[in-house]
Amino acid sequence: MSLRIVVTVKYVPDATGDRHFADDLTVDRDDVDGLLSELDEYAVEQALQISENSDDDVEVTVLTVGPEDAKDALRKALSMGADKAIHVEDDDLHGTDAIGTSLVLAKAVEKAGYDLVISGMASTDGTMGVVPALLAERLGVPQVTLLSEVSVEDGTVKGRRDGDSATEQLEASLPAVVSVTDQSGEARYPSFKGIMAAKKKPVQSWDLSDLDLEAEQVGLAGSYTTVDSATERPARTAGTIVKDEGEGEGGKQLAEFLASQKFI
Repeated sequence: MSLRIVVTVKYVPDATGDRHFADDLTVDRDDVDGLLSELDEYAVEQALQISENSDDDVEVTVLTVGPEDAKDALRKALSMGADKAIHVEDDDLHGTDAIGTSLVLAKAVEKAGYDLVISGMASTDGTMGVVPALLAERLGVPQVTLLSEVSVEDGTVKGRRDGDSATEQLEASLPAVVSVTDQSGEARYPSFKGIMAAKKKPVQSWDLSDLDLEAEQVGLAGSYTTVDSATERPARTAGTIVKDEGEGEGGKQLAEFLASQKFI
């Protein structure tokens, strides 16, 4: 028996860089370095653990939608241990929103073939966290999201979802879509051997025509959501210093300041 796992990953701007919007109010990705979204590393890790703990023949494919540089995110996942990668790249994808991205991913996942799709809980740039659910809806399969523990056995995916007041044990029959949180287990660092091996692993490149999609269905023109305006965050100013001159006024001044800022 074989198990085909597709892990969706995203190439995102480095959160430590100076990020800003381009003239069309999309994220300017040219002026900041990019990398594999940290939250997607947990999804790759869980796919690899399922593969390592399974008696079945497991194939792990990483899939991304993005510009040419997004291959760097795929290479990182391949160096961690994934078997192969798929890169969907097309100029007409620029500005695609989460709904459009779910359409492209669904088409690519169907074309690749799958039993289980694993995603991170959200991207570190958009942080919407809705793509796994949208993807499951488009594929017409069950979704088991926000898992901190996941396993596959006898055609069923099982997992634990930890909430603020309760823990749920969930399961669904394959094929299915799951998303994992940053509590699912620390992602491994690529070894030197893994980095060298990744250079020889296959990376397929698809465009919209390969997925039977039209330009009007994606990009800014096909987006259901748009950014109407954006204002740069103001520069950080000096903070307010509260001094206690020994008369016990410091606590009172601090309380007044917090009240004025509506913190208390």
